[in-house]
Formats: sequence, structure tokens, C-alpha cells
Amino acid sequence: MASHPELEAEQAYIDHAYACLERTKQVVAAMREGVTEGREGTFQNRFERDVVWDRVEVRLNQLDIGSRSLVFGRIDTERDESYYIGRLAVADEHSEPVVVDWRAPVAESFYRATGVDPLSLRRRRHFASRGQTLLGIDDELFGTATAELDRGEVQGHGALIAALEESRSGRLSDIVGTIQAEQDRIIRSPLPGVLVVQGGPGTGKTVVALHRAAYLLYSHRFPLEGQGVLVVGPNRLFLSYIEQVLPSLGEAGVEIAVLADLIPNVRVHRSDPLDVARVKGDPRMVRVVRRAVKDRQRALPRTLRVPYGLQRLSITPEASAEIISQVRRRVRSHNAGRRHVEQLLFEHLASVSREETTPEVVRERTRRDPVVREALERMWPVLTPTQLLNDLFGSPGLLRSAAGSHLLEEEWRLLFRERHADAGDATFTHDDVPLLDEALELLGPRPRHKDTDSVRTYGHIVVDEAQDLTPMQLRVLDRRSLNGSMTIVGDIAQATGSWPHGDWSSVLDHLPDRRAPRRAELTVGYRVPGPIMELAARVLPLAAPGLSAPSSIRATGDRPVVAVVEPAELDAALARTVVAAREEVGSGNVGIVAPDELVGRVHTALDEAGVDHGRATRQGLEHQVTVVPVSLAKGLELDSVVVLEPRLILDGQVRGAQSLYVALTRSTKRLTVLASQGLPEMLQPTELVAD
Repeated sequence: MASHPELEAEQAYIDHAYACLERTKQVVAAMREGVTEGREGTFQNRFERDVVWDRVEVRLNQLDIGSRSLVFGRIDTERDESYYIGRLAVADEHSEPVVVDWRAPVAESFYRATGVDPLSLRRRRHFASRGQTLLGIDDELFGTATAELDRGEVQGHGALIAALEESRSGRLSDIVGTIQAEQDRIIRSPLPGVLVVQGGPGTGKTVVALHRAAYLLYSHRFPLEGQGVLVVGPNRLFLSYIEQVLPSLGEAGVEIAVLADLIPNVRVHRSDPLDVARVKGDPRMVRVVRRAVKDRQRALPRTLRVPYGLQRLSITPEASAEIISQVRRRVRSHNAGRRHVEQLLFEHLASVSREETTPEVVRERTRRDPVVREALERMWPVLTPTQLLNDLFGSPGLLRSAAGSHLLEEEWRLLFRERHADAGDATFTHDDVPLLDEALELLGPRPRHKDTDSVRTYGHIVVDEAQDLTPMQLRVLDRRSLNGSMTIVGDIAQATGSWPHGDWSSVLDHLPDRRAPRRAELTVGYRVPGPIMELAARVLPLAAPGLSAPSSIRATGDRPVVAVVEPAELDAALARTVVAAREEVGSGNVGIVAPDELVGRVHTALDEAGVDHGRATRQGLEHQVTVVPVSLAKGLELDSVVVLEPRLILDGQVRGAQSLYVALTRSTKRLTVLASQGLPEMLQPTELVAD
């Protein structure tokens, strides 16, 4: 980006904007002094103080942009009006706008204008900055636009390419300064209903979805701030990767979670084998869990006799069955029925007493009797989801009964595992999460536990990598949608989960349908250089027939290196390749994407070669060199990537073609494919590079 004659003037304006921001922070902080500190004053005084302090804290967090740039552009209109576009709105001491929030309607033309439709702009100016320092200016003059702009191609090319060429930090960065037109249309799409965004590798679907969450909170502060916004990612590595984006946009109140975080009081670790995961993800499991709950509502096996003074009060199995039948008709959730069962039981016992008494007196005199307590636990126990599934999975008899005609014997037997004596000690899998949630819905809150057992709903839900979710997992999200407002993003070509979706229609079948869903597609790839995308596209016909690879805006770049070595030389070749890649990217990061079963061997090889590295499963992308199992690679971006043993990925992973496509599209600069087990046919290079 060449030196610009207005660089000094624009730097002065940016300095003024930062000064106004600092003044705003001081004004907000001073609001604390207007309320009484300490415990003195009335309850109303203390309540008002806490409210003010909370609001001040929230506002100061919104105003804290850290080392990120405040201003990233300017628009000049045909009416000779100028607006500086930035990360958040800033005004001077006279309340005159200095910087316009990027989400404001007036800023829309900064992202949408093209040579074909300039949206009343004369000029769009992009700033390349590092913190407060302005490094360069990139201008577009509409009316005399270039042929590229007339064809609707990238706006602010210099600023965009500069951003794309920056080394990766191990955290996803916002794109607020370089949002492109097709991305902006998705970000500003209306709130109601389900929006599905299909996007190939490097099209920015994840960061677009996060910017959409920030935009919706800005545009619909009420009611979304009270209702809540939820962002759901596929795993914790992914969450650590994206966690800084929304705070960088001034929105720190969005909840970011994996599905397991939505279930209270449960420990979750690892995933099930593919055949087990498929059964647990099948929508037939709704009826299985429902039957499992019903199986815990059982008549007494024999007549119950309760000592009561000089007599014994009794209830027959038939009478207990009638009580259960009555309560089933009366209540919606299982745990809510317990008090009704107790009431009817004590009414029955009072009715058979030879002396005049009331149900309340019978309750008081017998409720602590072990015989009565055991009978109630038999007829209608209060259950948590973990107790229900711990008992169900640990009993072939319960599994057989719950499966009924819904599952084949070979299917329900896959669900069996050893029962824990205490359900609190049980650890569940990620594939159990939707079953626990289904149980939570059917059981309802336990008495006196409504706060911890209730299902929280949200005004808007953003779901990334949605193509990998099973029908049962999608039900978890449907249940948490307050009004059916969701943004679903992913790539059918990267579907590597246990339940393959051939298109988005099969995903939408399990999501809110109060409004007709809307669909959008991101077609331009910004992250993956053209030569790398060309290699990855060879896998696409096998991974997702009918889908086209995104067109890469970065047509040039280093060509991928495909190296075949002898099996005995693999470890040494890997170490040399990683060291070379680390030197090539300078301060950038390097990822070794390997088949899951080879991850241990990769760590050993790098340790023996003295190559410092991290484990994605433990440290995320904190190290410059990181070993990433291919099953966790989706959604990540790295400067240099070494894909190890592509044939093993293709043949050994769940949905291997999709997994290989994911692995080949993680790099922003350089890609090396290293193989000792031979190359899949589609990756056979025209020029084979032998080690």
C-alpha cells in the first residue's frame, strides 16, 4: 500500500478519535462516584448502586478495545458528507459523532458499495493500521472505478490482502475492517427465522456468523440482551480459537459453548465409536428415552402393608397401578408427578383405615417409614438425567424394554455399559449429551431444584459446523430456541460426523420451522491461496458431489508440496519438514494435521528430534508448532500445514474424503503433504517431490 498524501491528516483524525474514546471511558468511570459505596444507606440505595456499578462495568468492557484498531475506514457521499467507520461509536464532548459503529445503517455502504452500485458513495477509504498507528490508505473512487469493481470483485483489495497475509496468532481475528459485500448481506440479514449459510473452506463463514451475532445484538439490543445469544461450536479447541472475536467487537455477554455445556450437573469426556454414536444420534432414541422414563413408573409387585397404630394399612398392586395411570394423565413431566403420587397414595391409605383419619395425618405418621419410602421409589422415583441413563445403560433388561420395537437387538446392545453405583460418579460421552437433554425435558426439574434443572432458552442461536450434528443433537438446539431465530453455518463438503447429511434440508428437518428458512452461500475464498485450493478441489467430487469449490481471491501463492517417503524414513522426514516450515513462516504458526491414530507417533518423532511443539488437545494453538488430530482440524486456520498420510485419512477416518478435504484446506500460506503409505489417486502430483 503506497504512501498517501493524506496519511498525516488521517493520523491526526485517528488520534482525535482515540482521545474522544479515552474521554468517554473517564466519563463512564466517573458515574461510579455518583453512588454511595459500602453498606450504608437503604436497601433501595444499595440496589441502585449495584445496578449502576454493573452497567458501568459492562460499558467499560465495551469501550475497551485493547490493542485493536479503532478506525478502519471512511466513506464520502455524493452529498459531501463523510463518515469514519470503526469498531464502535465514538462522539466528542459536544456529542457530535467522530466514529460510526460498523453495524450502524449508515456504515452499510462501506461494505456493500460496488462499481455497479456505488450506493451514493464518491469514495471509500480503507485504513491499514496497527493499533493507533496508521500505516497506509487504500482509496476507491466510484464513478471512475476499475474494471474489477465493475465486475463486483473485492473491495478494498489492498487492505484485505494485507489482513490475509498477516501471520496467525492461534486465535481467530475479527474481519470488521475488511468485510466483503456477500459477507455483509449475511451479517445484516433479518433476525427472525433460521438462516442457513453454506460456505466452503476459507470463505469466512465462522467469523461472519460471529459478526452477525454482534450485529444482531447492536440492532436488536432489546430484547436480545435479556433473552441471550448463544454460540455453539463443535469442540473446546474450536471455542478457544474463536473466543476473542466477540469481545473484540464490544460484545462480551454472548455465551459460547459446546453442547455438553448446556446440560447441568454432568461430566462429559470423549466420543463413542461410530456404530454407537449413530444409534445415539438416531431420532428413534426419542421414543427409547420416553419409554425408559415410563418404565420407571411401576406398579407395586405385591400388596403393601404399612403399620398404623393397632392396624395395617394396605394398597394392592392394582390400586397402585391406577394411581400411576391417573398421574400420567395429569402431569407433563415425570418429576412433577411425584407429589401427586404421594398425595394419592396417602389418600388411599387413609380411605382403608378402620379409624377416622385424613391423608395429611397418614402422611405425617408414615412418610418416614422405610416401607413407604421404598414403595414411592418403586412407583415414581425422582430422577436426574444422569440417574436415568446410568440405570438404563447398565441394565440389559431396562434397555430391552425401552428399545421395544424401536431398535434392533444388535442396536440396543451397543448401548450397554457398566452401571456406576453412584450416578454422580458416571462420566458420559459427547454422544450421550442429546439423550441426557431428552431425559431432562421428559423428567423436568426436581422439587426444589428448578433453578439448576431448568432448560435455558435464547433469543438467537449461532451454530457452527452444523453439518456434523445428528438429529438428536439438533433437537438440543431446537429446544433452546426461544422463538426460532438461528444462524446455522457449515459446509456439506466437510461433513465428517457420525450422521452424514447429504444436504441442508436434512438438517433443517430438525430445527424450528415457525418461518420458512432462508439460505445463503459464501462463494469467495479468502483464506486459502488458489494453488492450495486447486489441490483440495480434487477431493471435492468424492467429498460432496455437486458442490463447487469456492473461488479463491488469492490466485497466487506457493504451490503445495507433495512428498512421498519410505515408511522407515517418515519420522525423520516429518521433523525436517516441520523445521523447514517453521523457518519459512517466521513468526507464523505451523500445524501437523495427522490421522488420529498417528498423533502419538508424531509427538514422539518431534520429541526425539528436539522440535518444540504443542498438543491441540491440551494447549490449543498456543505453540508455534502444534499437532492437530484430523478430527479436530475443522474450522482452524494456520500459516503452514503439514498433512500426514493422506491415504490413511481417506481410508481410515469417518467419512474420509470429507476429512481429507478439511485437512488440505487449513493453510493460509503453505501446504506440505507427506506420505509413506502411498498417495490417493486424486492427489498424484504432476511433479512428484521425493524426499
